[in-house]
Amino acid sequence: MTLAEMSSNLLYVAFIAYLIATFVFGGAVKGNKQGTFKSEKRWGIAAITITLIGFAANLGYFFTRWGATGHPPLSNMFEFTTAFGMTLVGGFIILYFLYRTPVLGMIVLPVALLIIAFASMFPSEVSPLIPALQTNWLAIHVSTVVIAEGILAISAAAGLIYLLKVVDLTKKSKQRFWLEAIMYSLVLVVGFVVASSFFSLTGYEAEFNYVDKEDNEAAITYAMPPVFGMNEYVALTDGAMTPLVETPAMVHAGKLTTVFWSVLFGTVIYWLIRLIFRKRIAGILKPFVKNVNLQLMDEINYRAIIIGFPIFTLGALIFAMIWAQIAWSRFWGWDPKEVWALITWLFYAAYLHLRLGKGWQGEKSAWLAVIGFAIIMFNLVAVNLIIAGLHSYA
Repeated sequence: MTLAEMSSNLLYVAFIAYLIATFVFGGAVKGNKQGTFKSEKRWGIAAITITLIGFAANLGYFFTRWGATGHPPLSNMFEFTTAFGMTLVGGFIILYFLYRTPVLGMIVLPVALLIIAFASMFPSEVSPLIPALQTNWLAIHVSTVVIAEGILAISAAAGLIYLLKVVDLTKKSKQRFWLEAIMYSLVLVVGFVVASSFFSLTGYEAEFNYVDKEDNEAAITYAMPPVFGMNEYVALTDGAMTPLVETPAMVHAGKLTTVFWSVLFGTVIYWLIRLIFRKRIAGILKPFVKNVNLQLMDEINYRAIIIGFPIFTLGALIFAMIWAQIAWSRFWGWDPKEVWALITWLFYAAYLHLRLGKGWQGEKSAWLAVIGFAIIMFNLVAVNLIIAGLHSYA
């Protein structure tokens, strides 16, 4: 067995372990009906043990893939996103031993599963680094970013748990609408996985030529029916679906098409869940958080950002600008990825200002943490998949 095959198998083991641990954490929380926490303690031990096994396999995947590629596995969407899921689980494990909160595992692990499943839809073949990435700054810059985002994601999980308990789902309100919108956005990730798997199994493929933003002729292969066409496209595959909309050169129509089908499949899945359970997804989860300590969730939310924010500052701004100066002879160039990294940094800086200076704690702080994670995911998904820029190789 090659190192690449071993790394793939270890990632699969991690995925299965996280999936099992999710249900065990859920059973620990649901079984605690009287608030005695005996069930949480007993089943929590089993759940965290399974999580540790999964995390060990996840680490094994990371280092065996490093050995197979000859470089830190952080160079493309598959590698970065799997590392993101790994750091999210690693951060949770540390917090679990500090606070013994099974309910946090019930939320964090499904998000990690979605992130890893999302990653698995991208090409995972081992390939040499392109020249732009053949530098030690790849490991320095990207590793600090992925660690920071994993920690910041935990703040969002704590914030979501807080909101699931305090938001009244029986009354129509903006809070109820936006809480369910968060649930819907998570289901869209499932939609991406299902759509990618479906069209992959059907063997769909359509090739087009187009003119890129440098006015050069290029080729693109669609893995899903092309709803959006590239700039000045010409079909090369006989019988290929004619795109409904032609996009400007700065937009990657192939990736935008993927987002379209993901939203369509995700929306169908969301409404199927609503029809089956006859309630909102937030309502399905609410019974699991009835015994949650709100003050503890608020503390975890805040502490995660206090730790994650300076690490993000180092990785996404300082180290990124140093690498940009080395690679492109300028510290800042308003590339889409750079702009959204700055937006993310400004948002968390505003969070700290509002929390420390204006006293925004509790529910307000929880909403801010969740919005921060939404910005991180927009940067990961939309900016990487739709908007063309200097970081498009990622």
